[in-house]
Amino acid sequence: MSSCDQCLVRNRAICASLDKDEINALNAIGRRRTLAAGESLIWEGEDSVLVANVIEGVLKLATGMEDGREQIVGVVYPSDFIGRPFGGTTSHGVTALTESRVCVFSRRDFDGFASSHPALEHKLLQRTLQELDRTRRWMLLLGRKSASEKVASFLLDLVERLAPATCDTHAGAEPGVTRFTLPFSRQQIADVLGLTIETVSRQFTRLKGEGIIDLPSRRDVVILDRPALVIESGG
Repeated sequence: MSSCDQCLVRNRAICASLDKDEINALNAIGRRRTLAAGESLIWEGEDSVLVANVIEGVLKLATGMEDGREQIVGVVYPSDFIGRPFGGTTSHGVTALTESRVCVFSRRDFDGFASSHPALEHKLLQRTLQELDRTRRWMLLLGRKSASEKVASFLLDLVERLAPATCDTHAGAEPGVTRFTLPFSRQQIADVLGLTIETVSRQFTRLKGEGIIDLPSRRDVVILDRPALVIESGG
């Protein structure tokens, strides 16, 4: 059995469009890699030499500013594709926020494979357009939304991106109630949203006090009233 057969995101990643023989061929040019939290996979400004599928964990896309500060421009989750196929220079670094597992390919090998498999190229185009839409939403979140709207939007995005892998909407839960474990610390959430940790903590406390969410532990979140959370996010 190949590593692709055992892959947790096999049916959601870009390789979902491939048949068994194509999967075996792709598996032959890839390798698994585990990243510790804080470990980088791709560096900003370097030539694109590899691409990867995210299998487990959460990684940030970040770019450096002239004054030395870092701006997080996106977050990637399991089944997401990272890297820049078909050459070019990477415009942002990719670093693990949590311990992560990725399936890594040499960019040249992947380009050659994709060029001879139209279904994979089509899937790449679809993912690129989805990422463009996501980037536009991210620009709105960072540039125009208030702190309360940012935190609410962030929680809704987590539910969308992590489900159904780690979001529990069944298992005896009441209808409309979703429970999940945050893959971020409060400080990491603050860094992602461009807020202070105190502001993030205040917003979590407020949402809990208003009965919109519950916080059974530091990392566990239960969304009790999703329509109210949508309203909090600014729609």
